[in-house]
Amino acid sequence: MRSLPFVSFCLLALAACSHAQPAPEPPPAAVVAAPEPPPAPAPAPPPAPKPTPDVDPVSVYFDYDASELSDSTRAALQSFFDQAQKRPDRSVRIEGNCDERGTTEYNLALGQRRADAARKYLENLGLDSKRISTISNGKERPRATGHDDASWQQNRRDDLVPTPGNVDVSSASEPSSR
Repeated sequence: MRSLPFVSFCLLALAACSHAQPAPEPPPAAVVAAPEPPPAPAPAPPPAPKPTPDVDPVSVYFDYDASELSDSTRAALQSFFDQAQKRPDRSVRIEGNCDERGTTEYNLALGQRRADAARKYLENLGLDSKRISTISNGKERPRATGHDDASWQQNRRDDLVPTPGNVDVSSASEPSSR
């Protein structure tokens, strides 16, 4: 008889479970945000400014014991002038040179005449005189060290050397005292 209360309890529990129970409420729908569009690509950087062309150094050559400009020298000076016009922040130092023949004093004077000839030509083309300085090296800075016509020809020259900024006009045409 003891099993009767147990069986009654099971039947009662079974009857209680058999009632239709409301379906559980579905869990609230998860709010899913629309996927973000990919970030817009960063704007392209502005194009880099074109570098201002630099002024290349140049050498021009002279005949023996002369300071007159040849046609090829004038063409080289014109090309140099064209470059210099694009770089107003650059000046030029014109160094007059001679070959080893002649006295030190004579070659200093000849080197200065050569530098002055190139200076005058550039000024006539329109280069501001404040941007030009001249110096004579005489025979003290040879490019070629031989003692023959080929070496001497290399040493009879003006070297045009670009320099930063403007030069002082007062010392622009004073010869060097080397």
